[in-house]
Amino acid sequence: MRLAILGGTFNPVHVGHLFLAEEVQARLGYETVLFVPANVPVHKTMDIEVGPKHRLRMLRLAVRGYRRFIVDDCELRRGGNSYAIETVREVLQRYPLEGRPGLIIGDDLAAGFDTWKDAEELARASELIVAHRQSGERVALRYPCTYIENSLLPVSSSAIRERLRSGLPVRSLVPERVLRYIRRRGLYR
Repeated sequence: MRLAILGGTFNPVHVGHLFLAEEVQARLGYETVLFVPANVPVHKTMDIEVGPKHRLRMLRLAVRGYRRFIVDDCELRRGGNSYAIETVREVLQRYPLEGRPGLIIGDDLAAGFDTWKDAEELARASELIVAHRQSGERVALRYPCTYIENSLLPVSSSAIRERLRSGLPVRSLVPERVLRYIRRRGLYR
């Protein structure tokens, strides 16, 4: 199976995440996208953390109905800081892969890729896929990578959290099941 990994805080998961996964499948031919929620992200801070159980549940609700999307909670089970190299190592052992797994990263994180834990090994063990998040420009990366020419969607988890706090609508930004979950539990107020 050709598999690509999409990690993140998913705080909350939104339509941009799902759209990007579909783009990777359609444009690069990956059969499956593995969504991996971070336990403690090392490359970004979470201003509001609703807890890993809520983030995992929302992610599972969001991918329901997508046959080729899988949620893997390996980083939550491992605990501590979440490092992509540890996830890639685990994926290589647990999944029947055809070739190396793809690792999807945003252009906002690509510039600092050299600072990632075991970056060189990570670049050898996976196929780096860089997605546009902030601009249509390419960020220089000293490792082999594939840029996906994805459309930029003006949506982010932080903007959704702010809109929810302010009582503004988010229905078109978040899958309906996820929005119901957020409202029922009073998250992001």
